[in-house]
Amino acid sequence: MENALIIGASGGIGTALTQALEARGVTVTGLSRSRDGLDVTDEASVESALGALDGPVDLIFVATGALEIDGATPEKALKHIDPKAMMDQFRLNCIGPSLVLKHAVRLLPRKERSVFAALSARVGSIGDNDYGGWYSYRTAKAALNQMIHTGAIELGRKHREVICVALHPGTVETAFTEKYVSRHPSVPPEEAAQNLLSVIDSLTTEHTGQFYDWQGARVPW
Repeated sequence: MENALIIGASGGIGTALTQALEARGVTVTGLSRSRDGLDVTDEASVESALGALDGPVDLIFVATGALEIDGATPEKALKHIDPKAMMDQFRLNCIGPSLVLKHAVRLLPRKERSVFAALSARVGSIGDNDYGGWYSYRTAKAALNQMIHTGAIELGRKHREVICVALHPGTVETAFTEKYVSRHPSVPPEEAAQNLLSVIDSLTTEHTGQFYDWQGARVPW
């Protein structure tokens, strides 16, 4: 791997991924809202930011996302569903990565191995949902998983060596999970980044279009 693009590079996982890749000698381009004004929910912003870049890029990693937006916490019951809160979740957690995928295709090499990865979450799994709740976040991540799976099919027709995957990083100790981290075993961002890169290193074209956790185990849709 020589060149990588990290979307959401100023966040906990994005920062850790950038540092881990640079320690390997990889040239990393990092983009984020706070540092570069990139708004992944605005297509003009995504098109402008990615249009200014040159390829090929060996790894494109979308590390954006949020569990709470504008103070709206995950719903515990159907009565808590709010249309705006749900739409905000879809905009950031599904539409954002989808727009990046749309405009990043030209940066991927046609004949060499490359990886497009987006952070998903195990709670986006329909098959692994035994607890309910968290309606908006769950459904937004489930929609993202479908986008990744479907996008991988199309990409594979012209980019034979591309690997397009959704990745669950585990519970990571960041501002994203600060209010919820005590409920689950967690790891610092630096460890999460190393785990994710180990999974990415092991991927082949046989894995494209799938959903994996930080240990490389396939997560059910």
